[in-house]
Amino acid sequence: MESIIIYDSKPSLRTPVFIECLPGIGNVGKTAGDFLADSLNAKKFATIYSKHFPSQVTLDDDNVIEMMNNQLWYAEDIGGRDIIFLRGDCQGSTQEGQFELCKEILDIIMGYDVSCIITLGGYGTGAMVDAPRVFGAVTELAVKKEFMGYGVEFPPGDPNAGIIGASGIFVGLGKIYGIPSICLMGETSGYFIDHKSAMSMVGVLMQKLNVEVDLKELKDRSEQIDELTAKVKEMEDRSHHDLGYIG
Repeated sequence: MESIIIYDSKPSLRTPVFIECLPGIGNVGKTAGDFLADSLNAKKFATIYSKHFPSQVTLDDDNVIEMMNNQLWYAEDIGGRDIIFLRGDCQGSTQEGQFELCKEILDIIMGYDVSCIITLGGYGTGAMVDAPRVFGAVTELAVKKEFMGYGVEFPPGDPNAGIIGASGIFVGLGKIYGIPSICLMGETSGYFIDHKSAMSMVGVLMQKLNVEVDLKELKDRSEQIDELTAKVKEMEDRSHHDLGYIG
């Protein structure tokens, strides 16, 4: 392994579900995964430092630095199962780094006999979305059938450009290793951190994990998104109206 891995603990977990929630389009996956992990009182058990992360450090309010990293968190006995979350503020900065890092992390979680891989990302539309849907891509039809029952949509062959980054690679590796896997993609404009789309994704995850969490925080943030959406549409309508007088 080329990464430095610092363990806070080495929990004993039972065939956990692995949920990847790293930054991406609209930060939908990160927002949904971080919210769920915090709501379930997940605990950090490993920090991963890699040469494939951006070459910088971050500073806290006391100017104490921290290298860029990813973290593994766990929650036990959630709806009768355990969960491992992959959290962090960055992904690998190159194509090669993305693959090598995802493979290293998968090697770690394989040691826990992971039963399912769920990756979380955003589906960028480039336009404001009133009622965000959650789309899916799977490694096998049985997984598709299950998640259709949770309201996930599967437009044929979409996204036709494929899925980039960790969300795609983990699902691809899951297929190679025979682990049932799905990439969930929340519909988003991609213009800002989209809590409304994240809330739709959390709704799917609650059904899968058979758990209820308080969504008030996401609902409050989603109302702000609604206000922003209304303002953007008003500006677009004015722009179109004004164009009618040109010429």
